[in-house]
Amino acid sequence: DVIVLFATLSLATWLVLKKRSRRGIFLLTIFSVIYFGFWRKGCICSVGAIQNVTLWLFDSQYAIPLTAAAFFILPLVFSLLFGRVFCAAVCPLGTIQDLMVLFPVKVPRYVAQVLGMIPYVYLGLAVLFTAAGAAFVVCRLDPFVPLFRLTGELPIVLFGAGLLLAGIFIARPYCRFMCPFGVLLNWTSRLSKWHATITPDECVKCRLCEKSCPFDAILVPNAGQAAEAKNVGLRRLEIFLALLLLFVLAGGWAASRLDIVLARISPTFQMAEAYLKNDGEKLKGMKFEVESFEGSVTGKEELYVQADGMRRKFRTGGWIFGGFVGAVLGVSLIGTSIRRSREFYEPDRGTCLSCTRCFMSCPKERQRLKMDVDKREDRC
Repeated sequence: DVIVLFATLSLATWLVLKKRSRRGIFLLTIFSVIYFGFWRKGCICSVGAIQNVTLWLFDSQYAIPLTAAAFFILPLVFSLLFGRVFCAAVCPLGTIQDLMVLFPVKVPRYVAQVLGMIPYVYLGLAVLFTAAGAAFVVCRLDPFVPLFRLTGELPIVLFGAGLLLAGIFIARPYCRFMCPFGVLLNWTSRLSKWHATITPDECVKCRLCEKSCPFDAILVPNAGQAAEAKNVGLRRLEIFLALLLLFVLAGGWAASRLDIVLARISPTFQMAEAYLKNDGEKLKGMKFEVESFEGSVTGKEELYVQADGMRRKFRTGGWIFGGFVGAVLGVSLIGTSIRRSREFYEPDRGTCLSCTRCFMSCPKERQRLKMDVDKREDRC
C-alpha cells in the first residue's frame, strides 16, 4: 500500500506539473477510488492517520505502525514540494467526490469562509480526543469508508450519501469544509517549491479559468486598485493583533469549561456517570462495556478515578484546543489586512487541489497543445 501510495503521488505530480493532463488525472482518480477505496476499504487512510500520530506523541506505550506513519508523512512531503497532488487524484475520500462534480455552483465567499473554519475545529477535536485516550473520532465519523465497505451505521451511511449527492452541485464539500487533513495540506502547500500554474506561459486575463474552477481556488488580479493609506492598514492590523490575543484566551477558557461535555464521548466516562447516578437504562445501553468492566478486577472507585482523570485531561486540553481555534480565527482576520498585488490570475496555493480543470479552459494551454500536435504531425 505504501509503494502504491508513493507511485500514485509521483504519477499525479508528473501529470499535474509536467504533463499538464486533465485526462491523466481523471484516470488516476478512478484508479484511486477503486484501489484505495473499494479494494482496500478506505483503510488505512492519511486522514485517519492523524490520530495514529497523535496517539504516538501522547502515549508512550503506543508504537505507531510504519504504514500509518508513511500515509501521514508522504502526502505532506509531496504537498510541501509540489502542492496538493494528493488531493488531486490519490485520496480516496476526495476522488470519490471529484467524480460527482457534475453541475458545480459557486458558494458565496462569506459562506465559504465561515464553513472553512470547520476543518480547523475538527482537527483540534480529533487531536484532543485522541490525546485524551477517549476516541478516534475521525474514523468513527468518516462518511465514505462505510460506502467503500458497503456496511456501517445507517446515520453515517446516509451522511456519506448525502455528501456525494450534494457534491453534484457543491464541489467536494467534505474536502473543502470538513477534512482535518486538508488543514495540514493547506499549510504545507502554501510553502510548496513547485505548484501547478493556470497557464503554461503568459496570462491573457480571459477569466475562463476563474469560471472553470469549481472550488473557487483562483485569485483574481487586483493590480491598479486604489491604494489604501498606510496608516489605515496599520491601524487595522493593530486591532486584529489585539483581537488575536483575545480570541486565544476566550477560546481556551470557553473550551476548558466543556470538559465534562467533551469527556462524555468516552465509554469509560459514560459508564462512570451511569454508575454514579444509578442510571439503569444507560447501563443497559452499554451492555458490552458493562460486561467487560464487571468481568475485570477494576473496582468502581478505580473507574471513578479514571473518569476524573479523563475530565482533567479535557480541562487542560480544552485550553489548548480553544486557543488553537481562536488563533486560527485571529490569523484569518489578520490575513484580510495584508494585501498582495496580483497582476494575473493565480491559483490559491493553499486551497487549490491541483485538479487541472483550469488547464483546459486556458487559451494559452490550448495553443500549446495545438503546437504539440503540429510537432507530432511534422515528425510523422
